[in-house]
Amino acid sequence: MRDFTLHTYNLLLTTLKQNGYRFQTFRAFLNNPEKKCVILRHDVDFRKINSLLTSKLENDLGIAGTYFFRIVPGSFDIEVIKKINSMGHEIGYHYEDLAMAKGNSDRAIETFLQNLNVLREIVQVDTICMHGSPLSRYDNRTLWDKYNYQDYGIIGEPYFDIDFNRVCYLTDSGRRWNGGAVSVRDKVPGRFASSDSLNSNCANFRSTFDIINGARKNNLPDSIMLTIHPQRWDNNFLPWLREYVWQNAKNIVKRKIADRELKRI
Repeated sequence: MRDFTLHTYNLLLTTLKQNGYRFQTFRAFLNNPEKKCVILRHDVDFRKINSLLTSKLENDLGIAGTYFFRIVPGSFDIEVIKKINSMGHEIGYHYEDLAMAKGNSDRAIETFLQNLNVLREIVQVDTICMHGSPLSRYDNRTLWDKYNYQDYGIIGEPYFDIDFNRVCYLTDSGRRWNGGAVSVRDKVPGRFASSDSLNSNCANFRSTFDIINGARKNNLPDSIMLTIHPQRWDNNFLPWLREYVWQNAKNIVKRKIADRELKRI
């Protein structure tokens, strides 16, 4: 079985469910966290139709998650958003306003509110999550150094409102599960710290099958945030191969950017 197909994704979710994990949206977790749970997060960056496929698969399994949409043509689609929301999934805003405004925080907060209102005209939106914008020098999260998202009816942003010393962070960034070296900003404190018994297991997974085996052996922490980029998951070979080749090429560039960012710290 190939990794990063919908068949593999189905096996991952099914295995986690069979091993006692309850799936929660980000909103539900903030309001009432389950003892043993997976916060199911999706960053819809491109290929928005793929998000329909993952949302339908999850719905068939009785699972709900959160889908964060950008306001760009490859992500934003009113009908796609409505259909996903109608299946019980939460919709959030995948913001990148500071990068788009080239660091101008006043302009960024204006577009943030404009884009947030665009989404709110379609569905309820009260959670946000930054888009990494790896080619930009600006970290979108630093918009909140000057402003407070709670002033705009936002109840949570994962990078600020989840304690990742208690919640294991698993992300398919870079089309792998141990992609810290090729991730510019999709990182959390302690994610790869071997001294942290909760997160050290998360750091060592290379493939989805490693996570599946970890779940079967009860080697996973009780609380997990699972971040999925739907464009990576495809049963059809040609789109799957295209994503594989394109992501590997991007990883070369992202590794250089990540190395540069580390030198600046």
